[in-house]
Amino acid sequence: MFEKIDYKNVLDYFYKISQIPRGSGFNDRISDYLVNFARERGLSYVQDALKNVIIKKPATPGYKGHTGVVIQGHMDMVCVAEEGVPHNFKEEPLSLFVDGDMLGARGTTLGGDDGIAIAYGMALLADNTIPHPALEVVITTDEETGMYGAKGLDASQISGRFMINVDSEDEGVVLVSCAGGLRATGMLPLERTAKRGSMLTVKLSGLMGGHSGAEIHKYRTNAIYLMARLLFELKKEEEFSIFMMAGGEKDNAIPVWAQAELVVPREREARVCCRMQEVFGKYKKELGNSEPGMDLTLSNSLEDSYFVLTEESTRKFLFLLLQAPDGVQKMSHEIEGLVESSLNLGILRMDKAEAVFHFSVRSSVGTYKYFLRDKLEELFDFVGGRCTADSDYPAWEYRKDSVLREKFTEVFRQFYNGEPKVQAIHAGLECGLICEKIPDMDMISIGPDMRDIHTPKERLSLSSSLRVYKFLEQLLAAL
Repeated sequence: MFEKIDYKNVLDYFYKISQIPRGSGFNDRISDYLVNFARERGLSYVQDALKNVIIKKPATPGYKGHTGVVIQGHMDMVCVAEEGVPHNFKEEPLSLFVDGDMLGARGTTLGGDDGIAIAYGMALLADNTIPHPALEVVITTDEETGMYGAKGLDASQISGRFMINVDSEDEGVVLVSCAGGLRATGMLPLERTAKRGSMLTVKLSGLMGGHSGAEIHKYRTNAIYLMARLLFELKKEEEFSIFMMAGGEKDNAIPVWAQAELVVPREREARVCCRMQEVFGKYKKELGNSEPGMDLTLSNSLEDSYFVLTEESTRKFLFLLLQAPDGVQKMSHEIEGLVESSLNLGILRMDKAEAVFHFSVRSSVGTYKYFLRDKLEELFDFVGGRCTADSDYPAWEYRKDSVLREKFTEVFRQFYNGEPKVQAIHAGLECGLICEKIPDMDMISIGPDMRDIHTPKERLSLSSSLRVYKFLEQLLAAL
């Protein structure tokens, strides 16, 4: 099917990189693949210690005096599989499928974020038929886990001063600003005591989830917090102890599942299960429109002795989950409908000695970003835990005068016969870090239609992908 509809091998390149494992933290193979791609075509390249790759192509005749253009994206993808799908993201290729106009991967994330940028870059570098200024395709590593590649990028290797970031998910939208962010990790020490009873495993699943930047404004339910609410309400009426609790996969993804293992007196097991179903029924009614696929499953095992959280540790643990800020914190006063600041608890893990919480904090206002960080630190300190922050990255501020944005708008009107939507975004982009390194860089961010990124429901529009690439060709010719 790709052969029938493909244009300039864009889809073919996307398929090829989908056969190369490229999750965050293991970028070597895809980075080396891009280097070999450059070598085979006689193009100059830079591959640094972080495995960032810069591939350069000279300007075509008539464009040598024009401002150079940077096509920028990242090579890593978020690796999430559906429950029950045993996919090894470090070794196995993705299994792609086409459903109408949409491209997906069977049982896993697709990696359209940001594989489409790689495919576009490869197609442009391989094509000797289109006019363009000097091109630099810059593909960074580990964007999804902290933008580490962009942070360590040597900006002196980049000479272009127009940058087109291809890490957006809506055709017809041009992004001109994004939020900054950081990651916060909280640790709560746990005390345990021996308790005899039946082990009851409680699992919440089937929630909508989504990207904690792009979809946080949709107020989707966080499975970890909902599980905490369930246990809190149950604790007021029933006797049980917490053995383990976990939830979520990525700190920048709204958790779609959470699981708790409870120790319940054998004689009260049936009562606890019945009450839990009643409380969950209340949630189903409350959240039926926003979380139609939400499900609760219960399973038990034989009576035994377990080391469970003490009453004091249970109180502190649930207190943290009930009091930690979640979701949208402030809306922008300058741009209608834009989230200014948010916070997402994306991962919870627990072992014998401590519970670990992973948060993603975002804000287009640096002072408020640090306030949210300090708020988390104070909350954890209050209950005897600790919280540290890292992966801090700056916001990409709106540029009032932008030659690139004006030229984009002009070409857009000709190509689409309409007006683009000029927007800011709450999600983080590498634009802020690169702009910090190269202050005179004039940049925009674009991309084809993508849905449900960072989840196994991720889909990429084939027609939109090819249309945006054709537009990109015309934009380059006009620069």
